[in-house]
Amino acid sequence: MKKEDLPDIIPVFPLSNFIIFPRTTVPLNIFEPRYIKMIDESMKSSRIIGMIQPKKTGELKKPDLYDVGCAGKITSFNETDDGRYLIILNGICRFKIKEEVNNDNLYRECEVKYEDFSGDLVEKSDQIKFSDLKLIFHNLKGLFKKQGYEINWKEIEKQSLDQTINTLSMASPFSLEEKQVLLESKDLNMRKEKLEEILNTYIVDNFNNKTLQ
Repeated sequence: MKKEDLPDIIPVFPLSNFIIFPRTTVPLNIFEPRYIKMIDESMKSSRIIGMIQPKKTGELKKPDLYDVGCAGKITSFNETDDGRYLIILNGICRFKIKEEVNNDNLYRECEVKYEDFSGDLVEKSDQIKFSDLKLIFHNLKGLFKKQGYEINWKEIEKQSLDQTINTLSMASPFSLEEKQVLLESKDLNMRKEKLEEILNTYIVDNFNNKTLQ
C-alpha cells in the first residue's frame, strides 16, 4: 500500500496494553456498540482503523491518547449470532496524531500523518541475525512462564526476524508505557535494543526479589 492510499482522517480504537505493527496480523473481538458502529462505517470506506493506546490521563470516557499508533486494514470480517464482530486487522503503517477531529459519532476520529514512519511501507530484509535473538528468547521465555503466559514458540521461530521481534513486542506482558516505547522505536534494531533493555529491568527486579526473600 502507498502512503497516498492511506486516509488522513481515521477512526481510532483506543486499547490499553495493545499495540500492532506493520505487517502483523491480529484478531479482534468487537462488542461495544460504538466500535460496532465504527467497524460498520469503516467497512463502507477504506476499511482502515487506527489502533492507539490511551494514556492514564483525561476523562474516564475520553482518555488522552498517545501521539503514535498504527493503522491497520480490516482483512476479514465475521458477525457472530450474538451480534459481535470478529475481525482480522492487518498492520500497515504507524502514524502520528495531528489533532482529534470533533464529530457526532460515538467513536473518535483523528487527523494523522504517516511521514515519520514512511519506512513502514517499504519491504525490508532482515538486518538482525537470529543468534542476536537467542538471549531475548531465553529471557522472554522465563518472563512469560513466570507471568503465566502461554505462547507457541515453535510458531514464532518460523517467522521472519522482523515479524518475530514485532510479535514478541506485541505479546509481551509489559506495561502500557513499555509497549508504547517499543511501538515508537524507529526501526527494528532500535526495537530489539529496547526489548532487551525492558527485559533486563524485569530480570533485575526478579533477581532482587529473590535475594530479598
